[in-house]
Amino acid sequence: MGAEKVYLRPITAEDTTKVVAWRNKDFVRKNFIYQKPFTEEGHMTWFREQVETGHVAQFIICVAASEGCREKNGGAENYGSEDVQSSTEKVCKTDEEGFYREVGSVYLRDIDREAGTAEYGVFIGEEDALGRGYGTKAAKLMLAYGFEKLGLNKIFLRFLEDNTGAKKSYEKAGFQMIEGRRETVNLVQGKKAVFFMETERGMWESTRRLRMENV
Repeated sequence: MGAEKVYLRPITAEDTTKVVAWRNKDFVRKNFIYQKPFTEEGHMTWFREQVETGHVAQFIICVAASEGCREKNGGAENYGSEDVQSSTEKVCKTDEEGFYREVGSVYLRDIDREAGTAEYGVFIGEEDALGRGYGTKAAKLMLAYGFEKLGLNKIFLRFLEDNTGAKKSYEKAGFQMIEGRRETVNLVQGKKAVFFMETERGMWESTRRLRMENV
C-alpha cells in the first residue's frame, strides 16, 4: 500500500455530480451488478430515502497528503487512521489547496440494526487512483465504523467473478469467502457468477490492531 493516509467524510447532497460521474465510468460500472447509467435525480432519491434515513451510511474517500488534515473540535464525524473519531472534525481542504484528493466512495447499505447486519460496497472513481491500496484502507475504516460505531455484528459483500483485484483487497481488509454461496446474474457482458464474502465483529476485534496499522 501507499504511504498516503486515507480519511472518510460523510457524503452530502453537494457530492451528487461527482459521485454520478464516478459511478458512470466504464471501469467502475463493469464491476457492479447494477450497470444502468446513474442520474443525478436517481442519486438524490437514494440520498434522501436511504442515506438521510439511516438505511445507508455513505462516505467520500479522501486521500490526504503526508502532513494530513488539520483538526478542530466539534462538527461532523470523520474517520481516520488514528481511531474512530468521536469529537474531532478533520478539516480536509481540496486537492488544489494541497491537503487531500477525493477519489471514490464507500458505503454500508441495507443496515439492519436489529439483526446487526449490513452490506458493504466501494468504488474508486479516479482511474489513476486504482491499485494503490486506497480501497483496502477505506474498507478497514468502514469496518471500524460499522462494528464500533453502528454496533453491527456481521458485514457482507458481493463481487463479480472476474473482479479478482477487489477480492484480494477485501481479503486484506478482513473479509473471508462464504464457501458454497454464489449466484448468477445476466449482464451486458453475459452471465457472470456473484460470490459472497463476510466478516464478523469477533473476527474484527481480534485482528483490529494489526489491520489498522498504516491505514
